[in-house]
Amino acid sequence: MTQSFWLLGTRLTILADRTTTDGKYDLIEGYSPPGTQTPPHRHTRYSEQLYVLEGELTVWAGKNKVVLTPGESFLISPGTPHVVATLGDKPSRALVVASPSGFADLIEATGTLNENEEVDLELFMRVSSEIGDEVLGAPGDLP
Repeated sequence: MTQSFWLLGTRLTILADRTTTDGKYDLIEGYSPPGTQTPPHRHTRYSEQLYVLEGELTVWAGKNKVVLTPGESFLISPGTPHVVATLGDKPSRALVVASPSGFADLIEATGTLNENEEVDLELFMRVSSEIGDEVLGAPGDLP
């Protein structure tokens, strides 16, 4: 069963998680309105593969900056500081494969059902730490 949550301005739909993939990966569809940007962060326990379906994603990963358009993908290896943003005036839609599973747990535990509902940042930081994610700055900062 798919589930959708809002997290830091992005609607994330869990298409597959540890319960259906034997913990091997999470498959997430993300919809990001224009101007959405993650805080700088890194995953210590899983990789993140992005595949753009619509719009553009700008990714800063380590010292690299790439702009992804529909049909393009990018792999963020564990331990790589990164930011993902939807710049410009159009939304983006992308698939995220996190391997092994972990990211879906964060979405389900801290995401909200309402786009305008505030995320419990204390809970977000605690669950992030539990799954091995490290937040390295505030939204708007770059790695």
